[in-house]
Amino acid sequence: MRYRPNANARALTYQRTNAIGFVANIAYEKPNLYFLEVFNGVVRGATEAHQTTCIFPLSGWDEAPQRIPALCDGRVDGLVVLAPYLEDDSTTWLPPHTPMVTIHAGRLLRAQVNVEADDEAGGYAITRHMLGLGYRRILCVGGPMRVKGADQRVEGFLRAHAEAGVEVASDHVIRTWFTAEGGRQAMQEWLQRHRGQPLPEAICCGSDDIAFGCIDALEGVGLSVPRDVSITGFDDTLLARALHIATVRQPLLEMGRRAVDVLMQLIEAQRRGEAYAGPSDIVLPVEIVPGQTLPGPRNRALNVPSR
Repeated sequence: MRYRPNANARALTYQRTNAIGFVANIAYEKPNLYFLEVFNGVVRGATEAHQTTCIFPLSGWDEAPQRIPALCDGRVDGLVVLAPYLEDDSTTWLPPHTPMVTIHAGRLLRAQVNVEADDEAGGYAITRHMLGLGYRRILCVGGPMRVKGADQRVEGFLRAHAEAGVEVASDHVIRTWFTAEGGRQAMQEWLQRHRGQPLPEAICCGSDDIAFGCIDALEGVGLSVPRDVSITGFDDTLLARALHIATVRQPLLEMGRRAVDVLMQLIEAQRRGEAYAGPSDIVLPVEIVPGQTLPGPRNRALNVPSR
């Protein structure tokens, strides 16, 4: 007679549900490729660890105090929280007894561990690459202010210019949301304010989604990428790869998998009554991805269309 161990009985023996929760603020009308690739990594990591993944989608962090504590009351062993916009004062809902790992936390939270990419190094590397190709008039369209990853990418952009001795005009750093609509709106407003003035040679965007929005806005006034303006993104999402956008690859899949791996360590340490001995901040390396949108500076001066 074949014996098959009962998963429920085993879970009761070890006081485990063998389930982890994935919490994310999904306040977008259209699919967010950054979220999808990180989530894919979380699911793969959970599958490898023989865990069930329960997704807790929120349309805003203000929903968390009402929804998350009840879901964590014996339903999952721990949480992975995708948290780029989560603030300090938003964490009172976090159950103190539930192990938690954050991904790209916007601020230092109660989480024992945060997993993220090296955003400052990415912003620095792509900008240094652009300057090395000969670009000098570069517009930075960064992510939201007071979001750690977005701020660090802009800091890298500025550091590369400072080291190269290239001045950045005050109106050549603007900020918006990490969405295509945010990029489109920010680019449209910048173009309207600078009608008839010199057009940037290149645009360094804080995310691939921002880059897609900027391209749409540029095409809306008759400009072509990369013929008239070069552009770079940040993330290396599936769509950026399909469209051959020059970008910065952050290991989104690996971030999700690593977060689950660390969460399993936290859960096991809690079960044993031991302290977690690993690092509290895990920073994964990034790399430049060359693409067709960064061919080198154009050999003619252009102005922003007046219409």
